Amino acid sequence: MFDKMKELMEMKKQAERIKRELDASLVEVNEVSGIRIVVNGSQTFKSLEIDDALIQPGNKKQLEANLLRGVNEAIKKSQNLAAQKMRAVMPGFPGI
Repeated sequence: MFDKMKELMEMKKQAERIKRELDASLVEVNEVSGIRIVVNGSQTFKSLEIDDALIQPGNKKQLEANLLRGVNEAIKKSQNLAAQKMRAVMPGFPGI
């Protein structure tokens, strides 16, 4: 039983370390024309920049589509980063 407790404590330490690393890791998306998004590995958005040329009357639909595409790409990259870090700590863990 003591071994299991020790193992659980070690896993908790690893999870906390990964959380700190993800909080400090930044992912940047520039692939969407005129929009730059920065998100960390914990999926907290850090910045969003929109080119002035996109902020024009009558351009609302295009801006919304670009923002949506950029946000989705940023989330995907952040999730991939988190999965990579988890695989490094827990190789062979199912579902990662």
